[in-house]
Amino acid sequence: MTALDSAHVLVVGATGGLGSAISRHLAGRGARLTLSSRSPDRLDALAADLGDAVLGTHPADITFPTAPAEVVRAAVERGPLDGVIYAAGVVAFGPVAELDDDVLDALLLVNLVAPLRLARAAVPVLTAGGFLANLSAVVAERPTAGMAAYSAVKAGLTAFDTALAHELRRQKVRVLDVRPPHTETGLAMRPLDGRAPALGAGLAPEAVAERIVRAIEQDERDLPASAFTSS
Repeated sequence: MTALDSAHVLVVGATGGLGSAISRHLAGRGARLTLSSRSPDRLDALAADLGDAVLGTHPADITFPTAPAEVVRAAVERGPLDGVIYAAGVVAFGPVAELDDDVLDALLLVNLVAPLRLARAAVPVLTAGGFLANLSAVVAERPTAGMAAYSAVKAGLTAFDTALAHELRRQKVRVLDVRPPHTETGLAMRPLDGRAPALGAGLAPEAVAERIVRAIEQDERDLPASAFTSS
């Protein structure tokens, strides 16, 4: 079991629909948090809401090449780092033939390149017994027409997590790959491009966040979409 009480956890994408819910559940378990996202105002509001659980905030555009390492350094300055959660994400819809280069670059940078860079920076400083959790998506398991590029980058993140988990066994750092089903975070209503198909009712962010935090506590290493059906 991973004890979150007094554990120092960095949450990147902390002000998003899932990131904020995860942060609240971590705070409820007694974790001490360093929070990062692109919006200083939203970070300040979340930090005020979570009170003494927050050690500090670090606004950053995680797509900048140096940003992931800067965020990790800012966290370590506040104390030994026990866990990192990457909860940032963007989505786009539409056929591949209509995919714009700027949209493709953003999908890759936010959903794949940034979490790789963040892991690269975090691995050397995470405490033994620590964890790294990345939010992939159900499309990594079931690639979806009209979301081909998004499916590809999320599948790439899941593949990275699988390989990294093997690399870090001797270091005693656990990697958790999280692939939630459609969740009502509002992300699908804010795509980089295109229009969301009929997705049906999604899961509640608080329920998904609770399941993720429970998986961290219970030392799970893989959280497929099917693990959320009872949330």
